[in-house]
Amino acid sequence: MPRRTRARLRRLWRSGLVAALTMVVAAVFASPSAAANRQADHPSPDWTPPTQYAQGLDEVWRHMESTYGNLLGFRNYGWDQLMANGGRLQYCVRWESNTPVTTQMRDQINASIQRQWSKWFEGLRGWGNFPYASVPVQVVGWAARDRSLLQWNDNSVDLYIGNLDGAGAPRCAPACDRFYHQDGNYSQCPGGAARHFDQSLWLTDGFGGGAGGDWGQRMGREYYMGAVNQDNIHILLHEMGHTLGLDDFYDWTPTGVSNFLMRAGSATQITEFDRWMSRDFWRHLRSRYGL
Repeated sequence: MPRRTRARLRRLWRSGLVAALTMVVAAVFASPSAAANRQADHPSPDWTPPTQYAQGLDEVWRHMESTYGNLLGFRNYGWDQLMANGGRLQYCVRWESNTPVTTQMRDQINASIQRQWSKWFEGLRGWGNFPYASVPVQVVGWAARDRSLLQWNDNSVDLYIGNLDGAGAPRCAPACDRFYHQDGNYSQCPGGAARHFDQSLWLTDGFGGGAGGDWGQRMGREYYMGAVNQDNIHILLHEMGHTLGLDDFYDWTPTGVSNFLMRAGSATQITEFDRWMSRDFWRHLRSRYGL
């Protein structure tokens, strides 16, 4: 489904405007007798989730299918980006702040993105024909209002200075952004395909909570830099889940579970249920990659 549609739906969820619809869907799923009489969604020999998660996972997938009409037609999930790149992801950091960034801070941010994505993909290693043992992540660009904010002199990343979106936030070059070039044509990107970016990490002064999608992740600059060296940066992990296509659970809870990362506020790290949800998404998409 289009990125704007998913982003708008997520904003509507958070504002409560579609709570009634979600509650109706949840009520259908809440019927134990109906759930017990349904066949598991797309049963296959390698789909063997733990018994305590099986019904909840089935409910989650059916909920997403009923909510998003083009769930498997959308072509810019994090999985698609990963496969198009041959097993890696590339980022640009949008620094929406007047706080200077040192070389150390820059490198800490790069390392933190790698660390958090590794936590998602390690749950796929060796499972369901997932083809990569590890997934390298590289920040290839930074965007800021003024060059003086970026306090390094090397050329390890591309710099986008004073390039602002319609709301005045620094952005990286659209010519290098996969969202606008899903055909892989980066001929107008100054560094070509090698310097394109798949996602942005958008850090904004005073931003509360988080947002995420195929375009990347956004959260408060203060929160992120306070957590940059933590093992689990839970808001980033949650928003990365959205990049993989996983949903929010503001208005309903799957059978058999209560605390997991994608149910905001109930966990601060990836749980086994989150891992099985990501595996479920992968198994539904992998045929498009011939796996």
